[in-house]
Amino acid sequence: MYSKLAAISALVASVKAQQACTLNAESKPSLTWQTCTAAGSCTTNTGSVVIDSNWRWVHDVNSSTNCYTGNTWNTAICDTDVTCAEDCCLDGADYSSTYGVSSSGSSLTLDFVTENSNGENVGSRLYLMGSATEYETFTLLGKEFTFDVDVSALGCGLNGALYFVSMDADGGLSEYSGNKAGAAYGTGYCDSQCPRDLKFIGGEANVEGWTASSNNANTGTGGMGSCCPEMDVWEANSYSAAYTAHPCESITPVICNGTACGGTYSGAANRYNGECDPDGCDFNSYRQGVTNFYGDGMTVDTSSPFTVVTQFLESGGALSEIRRYYVQNGEVIPNSYSTIAGTTAYNSLTSAYCTAQATAFDAEGSFAAKGGWAGISKALAAPMVLVLSLWDDYYADMLWLDSTYPVGSTTPGSVRGSCSTSSGVPATIEASNPSSKVVYSNIKFGAINSTFSATGTTGTSTGSSTSTSRTSSAAATSTGTVGAYGQCGGIGYSGSTGCVSGYKCTVQNAYYSQCIPA
Repeated sequence: MYSKLAAISALVASVKAQQACTLNAESKPSLTWQTCTAAGSCTTNTGSVVIDSNWRWVHDVNSSTNCYTGNTWNTAICDTDVTCAEDCCLDGADYSSTYGVSSSGSSLTLDFVTENSNGENVGSRLYLMGSATEYETFTLLGKEFTFDVDVSALGCGLNGALYFVSMDADGGLSEYSGNKAGAAYGTGYCDSQCPRDLKFIGGEANVEGWTASSNNANTGTGGMGSCCPEMDVWEANSYSAAYTAHPCESITPVICNGTACGGTYSGAANRYNGECDPDGCDFNSYRQGVTNFYGDGMTVDTSSPFTVVTQFLESGGALSEIRRYYVQNGEVIPNSYSTIAGTTAYNSLTSAYCTAQATAFDAEGSFAAKGGWAGISKALAAPMVLVLSLWDDYYADMLWLDSTYPVGSTTPGSVRGSCSTSSGVPATIEASNPSSKVVYSNIKFGAINSTFSATGTTGTSTGSSTSTSRTSSAAATSTGTVGAYGQCGGIGYSGSTGCVSGYKCTVQNAYYSQCIPA
């Protein structure tokens, strides 16, 4: 017994604070990714991913006694936020066996439910590391970000999410003296929901005011929340997909308290109390009226992998547009145009689109109130951390992504996908679809039009597309003119350049022109 306790004591920092222990070895999965230049040459980087601290074993610094079990804190050790952080530590992670996380080269696989010696793990949230002690950061403004994804094994109610948040690169290690674990242990998470389910925030435990969840055996809500801007590049399953910008009043992490945090964790009546926009300005093709664009056998066919390209275009140093392309089976596919009245001129996120969408959907207005387009522009001009995750939704059953939400609503924008309103119950999904998974691969970041080609992201050097492209309604008419939203020009294109009545051929980039409403 003495030798075990002595060994444990030697594993923790000498300063009393939020600790890091090594009873379990930490071996982070490696992951390669690429940075690309305007000339089209790409350099391979070798990094790794780290799992968020919320998933980790938390135990007494001098023993293996749990500080947190299920959804409850051990009050014999954790009676205040400060003393709990002093007396408890985060431990190392067995990524594959415990959390269902594995990697191979540029590919990262996240399993949904993983049976392990302690029971089972559901989902995961990981960050790309830039060094042993810091997260990799990306300044997205004026750049593009590309990755391949396989969502074929993600059904209704699941969300394979790839996104960026304005976390501290060191996980709060230098900002908060109580944090001695840092990015190496996945600390410092924040997002636009100002999450209050985090066990540690700002180097302190979130034990004071903690309420165990009534429907989730593993989570609860504490007195503190952690807020920051969020750019959801990808939230999707095989039925629906969305990309969404969430500004906040501050572009750096902010700690909030109680229902003043707003967001998902503070209840419907307090949702808009906080400093961040919990709703965001989003583009979901199904929600925008194009129900045959994304899904099994559709224009973007989710039964097989595809490439997702997101361009953060700038003008005069400010964000002008967040543009989306897909690449699949040798074709570059522009995002679908909205068919919702008042928004039909748009197939991307712009300031004008966000205003038009809010009007069309009679939205709350939190996007504009919490910083709007200028706010997300400022966030994208600063370093952000890449998050890769897989999760189910104990608050709203993921209906906001793939079904009708609010349930029973018939107002514009409420229909977001074809899934049943009863399809996303987490307990049901975890029991019936435990083998669900998402695969992310071939991550690339660089100059506009440098990270993708007509064959996707595969290879060490890519350039802009020279292929023909398609949309959900791109066929030419019998008169030789191009139909609504069809391709009408671009390098390598040899078809008709005339559009049907009411549409004009508009240049999207050097390789793609499209017939859009005149």
